[in-house]
Amino acid sequence: MPVYRRNHKHRFHLPGLLARIKGIPEVVHFQGNAVVLLPHGGDYFPALFAAIRGAASAICVEFYIVKPDATGQAFSLALREAAARGVEVALIYDAIGCFDTPASYFQQLQHAGVRCLAFNPPTFSKIPWLDIRDHRKIAVIDGATAFLGGLNVGDEYSGYGESFERWRDVGIRLQGPAAGELQRLFRQTWAKEGGSALPGRDDPPAMPAGDADMVIVNGTPHHTRSVIRNSFRMAMVGAAYGIRIITPYFVPGPRVVRSLLRAVRRGVQVQIILPSISDVPLVQMMSRAYLKPLLEAGVEIYERQGTILHAKVMLIDDRWTTLGSANFDFRSFHRNYEINVIIDSRRFGAQTRALFDEELTKSRRVALSEHAQRTRFERLCEWLLTPLGRFL
Repeated sequence: MPVYRRNHKHRFHLPGLLARIKGIPEVVHFQGNAVVLLPHGGDYFPALFAAIRGAASAICVEFYIVKPDATGQAFSLALREAAARGVEVALIYDAIGCFDTPASYFQQLQHAGVRCLAFNPPTFSKIPWLDIRDHRKIAVIDGATAFLGGLNVGDEYSGYGESFERWRDVGIRLQGPAAGELQRLFRQTWAKEGGSALPGRDDPPAMPAGDADMVIVNGTPHHTRSVIRNSFRMAMVGAAYGIRIITPYFVPGPRVVRSLLRAVRRGVQVQIILPSISDVPLVQMMSRAYLKPLLEAGVEIYERQGTILHAKVMLIDDRWTTLGSANFDFRSFHRNYEINVIIDSRRFGAQTRALFDEELTKSRRVALSEHAQRTRFERLCEWLLTPLGRFL
């Protein structure tokens, strides 16, 4: 077994990460933010709906999936009530992600004064680009308060993650200057997709609200490089003693695998929690092809029991947290629009560590011997599916 030790030579600092990615326009740093962890959908949606009810001037919401179920109806009602009292409300939804949502759902919002925009709707002229999707999950209230994470709008995301009807997911509420950047990115996407001009301009940066340093990582489709992947890898390089990952889809590619193996070799403890049952079984099958070298090196891999895991969180040295919409897979790296945040805060890091430790108690560790017992048919399927990893 590897010996884990605190390697001060590689201690992670946010300024070190910023120095490596300086000049990249998709990465912006803000100080003076207040961040609250919303560890379950049952915490996230009540907080989001309360903020919408308290909005004074503008609401910008952007989700990959919006369902017409009970949670979706509560979301719709909150937006319509805000529009009725004079708040400017704008919604971006992904056309493919919301393929099963009836047009009448969005028409009702439009009739109530909510401005709705479908991202990249299917047309014959766009066939080569249909796989470019808006996977973000953002809500910005009055340019000063924002919500983000891995949660879509739907009943399965809205509970406490202890059944297969209520998935395990995580979000945050942030207040401060970083919220204004999320609103700016929303307006940028709105204009790029041909939405009619939104009134007013980007709000001025919000006043400092807390002590958390934060980086916004704006993931956009790139076939040759990925800002999201590079931010993950740079954090791994800076880890001194701990890398803890929760992800529902793990198709990391060889570069991320090499970064994890190098961390283990210098004495960093690496723990990864994956789903035991996935909502996308093909991706879960592909992920197993990446586990052997990690298990052999001493990476601890666990499978979350009792629910569908959908949270996307990484914690470095119990201080640095990244979370948002991006998964550890090629689609998030190269083909989706994503939003992640990097939070440098010991206080918030302690909350994230407590969340991770709680998830460990509900997970089963995967042994190398168990992984080696996969049948020839399972290994053949993994090999055949590997080329599809960039598209699923």
